[in-house]
Amino acid sequence: MLLPGNFAAAGIGSLPYQEPEPALELIFKYMPLIPHWPQLPRRGHQEHFVYQSLYPLVRLGLIDDRPGAMPVFTDDAPDWADKLTAFYSLYLEAEAGSEEALATFAIPREAGCGFYALIEYLEEKGTGKARYLKGQVAGPVSAGLYLGSSSGRSAFYDPQLKDLIVKTTAMQACWQARELGRFGLPVLVFVDDPALAAYGTSTHVSLQREELVEALAGVVAGIRAGGGFPGAHSCSGVEWPIFFEAGYRILSFDAYSYFTSLQVFAPQVDEFLEDGGVLAWGIVPTSEQAWQETPAGLAARLKDAVEELVLRGVDRGRLYRQALVTPACGTGVLDVPLGEHIYKLTAELAELMGRETEPSGE
Repeated sequence: MLLPGNFAAAGIGSLPYQEPEPALELIFKYMPLIPHWPQLPRRGHQEHFVYQSLYPLVRLGLIDDRPGAMPVFTDDAPDWADKLTAFYSLYLEAEAGSEEALATFAIPREAGCGFYALIEYLEEKGTGKARYLKGQVAGPVSAGLYLGSSSGRSAFYDPQLKDLIVKTTAMQACWQARELGRFGLPVLVFVDDPALAAYGTSTHVSLQREELVEALAGVVAGIRAGGGFPGAHSCSGVEWPIFFEAGYRILSFDAYSYFTSLQVFAPQVDEFLEDGGVLAWGIVPTSEQAWQETPAGLAARLKDAVEELVLRGVDRGRLYRQALVTPACGTGVLDVPLGEHIYKLTAELAELMGRETEPSGE
């Protein structure tokens, strides 16, 4: 099955609405080929990634997450070992193929009403022009650096807590792929992991590359087990080959602000594309700057970036064929008019770039 390309428009995930209906209307209007389920952070605490991606850990008491407080693992609780046993029993059943066990890794309806609204929309109206369906989960690195242990240390540095995060996220991604796959279209599941930017910084010197690749690859395995295609998204500058090495087939990046962080890895990008990978160019800014941009201006900026990679040895034809256009990041924290403008701008840019052919001449 071929991955999407030819500069089709896709979204990242979050939108600035409180109800899913206008969000889905916007998505199907401007991104009908690759609709995604809308995350709605303005609905409050329940829409946070802890509930959307890691809810089994909350339900089993392994994470204590209360409104107004930072979520933490309860690894100092007297019954921690019993809770671990309950979790791993559930995980092993799900991994072995139990649909009932896998369903316990589902997004709770109150934490992901946009997911269920998309499912109901597809059941009622069909897939329409869609050629792919897209879901998204929190990345294990971002979750692991955000969540703390009972001692206050980042959970990613504790092998046991990191394992809980990776396994839960992987099963959540597997469940999403299975649910969306019921509609007969290929499913893309993006792993949102901006905190990978911490690698190599002075504040996170103990982060090891092998551990990052292993954690990210664990979620890839879950997506593939559910029949989906793994994509990665980061809206900051990171060491992008880590995603390639972990097995991701689509790389979604902020090309508006962080393109230079990608161009330095041109040889690895060329290998990624040669192997069939896709670049999702987040060339539409998710800030007030979007009001100043035009489809033609962004197209020129995108073409310049493509040519910069070509100068560094990346195959031009693949760069044109194996490409999506997206907003640079989610729009959930923006004002509604700006969020809507960004989606419209993305669609207009996709239409403009979709009419382009690979430039002739070398």
